[in-house]
Amino acid sequence: MLALEQRPVTLPLAAACRALGLNRNSVYARRQAPLNPLPKQTSRKTSSQPRALSEPERQAVREMLESERFCDQPPAQVHATLLDEGINLCSVSSMHRLLREAEENGERRLQRPAQHNAIPRLRATRPNEVWTWDITKLATVRRGEYLSLYVVLDLFSRFIVAWMVSRKENSALAQQLMREGMARYAIAAGQLTIHQDRGSPMIAHGYLDLLAELGATGSHSRPRVSNDNPFSESQFKTLKYQPDYPGQFTGVGHAQQWCEDYVDWYNFHHYHSGLARYTPAQVFTGQHVEIAKERNDALQLYYDAHPERFVGGRPKVPSLPTEVFINPVIGDDGKIDATAAVNFPTLRAAKKSLTPD
Repeated sequence: MLALEQRPVTLPLAAACRALGLNRNSVYARRQAPLNPLPKQTSRKTSSQPRALSEPERQAVREMLESERFCDQPPAQVHATLLDEGINLCSVSSMHRLLREAEENGERRLQRPAQHNAIPRLRATRPNEVWTWDITKLATVRRGEYLSLYVVLDLFSRFIVAWMVSRKENSALAQQLMREGMARYAIAAGQLTIHQDRGSPMIAHGYLDLLAELGATGSHSRPRVSNDNPFSESQFKTLKYQPDYPGQFTGVGHAQQWCEDYVDWYNFHHYHSGLARYTPAQVFTGQHVEIAKERNDALQLYYDAHPERFVGGRPKVPSLPTEVFINPVIGDDGKIDATAAVNFPTLRAAKKSLTPD
């Protein structure tokens, strides 16, 4: 700019700008900048608001809100009460704003602290190591009347080890079912973990005392997390999607008869997709080992007769999973970390963790 201003009088401004590589319009703008400075950019929070309450008005509102008459009332109630008396100090939002500035707003009642429930992580490598159970409702022909179906499932084999149909849903029936089931399969103390959700029969003190008496470890799902008990939920879907599922039962006898036929089919005739197409009974009793050899022999005979039909080489019988997990730990490589610790968060342990020292 200094060179342009000191140029010879005979040298036009346009020629000087071309020689210096400058834009003539920019030069004109720079000349006028001191005369028309740009306004300083300010924030609404830092700038003064022309419609804001004055300091005496703000003080009057604070004194009214903090008075003995209104100290326990929310701004909406205070505003309406004052309007009935012909007084309008400010809007409800302005009252809230002043309370926030004084840190006098918020919930005044005692609040339940945030709940932190441990994720149940279970691992089964053999039958009768982990059982999972749940209760589902069966509709009847009478409107609003339902039956309760209790089903206890072995996690490793998916074998239904115990079941019951009842008109009621309570912990006494759950205790009876568990006691009979553990006696039937001679479950030793410390051998079994029983996983369930947090329905009233599952969290009753009598039921939890029975588990401790029988030497079984109790595991509970997190509140409102149905995925923590996926195998029982999946079995109930299989039950209710059967082609002959009646939808409505005439009574307890009808439900017991149908469920008895279903359990027999599910345990002994259902080739389970999660068990490499073995039945739950075959896996529960260990018969799948011999059956796998027979299946493999049949495949090899067919391969020897028609090798051209197997472009991938000699076929193999799908192997049964050696481990079954609920909420497994996934490593950085995307695979299940079988070495990670398996925890069994019981309801009592969760309650104890929330109790202050």
